[in-house]
Amino acid sequence: MRRTHSGAALLDPPGAEPETRDDAATLATEFDFVLPRGYVDSSGTLHRTGTMRLATARDELVSQRDDRVRENPGYLTVVLISRVLTRLGTLDDVHAGVVETMFASDLAFLQDMYRRINQEGHTRAGVVCPHCNGEFAVDLSGGRLGE
Repeated sequence: MRRTHSGAALLDPPGAEPETRDDAATLATEFDFVLPRGYVDSSGTLHRTGTMRLATARDELVSQRDDRVRENPGYLTVVLISRVLTRLGTLDDVHAGVVETMFASDLAFLQDMYRRINQEGHTRAGVVCPHCNGEFAVDLSGGRLGE
């Protein structure tokens, strides 16, 4: 599922090609996801579903000026991802402290998703079936099986 700038939810049929029109009414700005493992908060609650929005130039610039990033350039990913996550489970505030305590596989998943939605405009990837060599698209945002 993806959301437009107006907040309306849009569902793509399986294997659908990404929207290529420049029509602002169809611009997807938020993308739902399911983390591979999930974030476990201090009370032991598992949070797996969330939403990531498109990054702005400001997100990237402000993240680079962050003191934690100046001290450790590797921290850039943590700050940047925390700025574009709009929802993670039932958490009220998704901040850098949350992102830095995620499992490495979940952070890698979010980094890949960030790259896909900000550079390619979607979360789909072309794959080939190892059994029949059929080509098809899958949504890497982690929807339920069969969707």
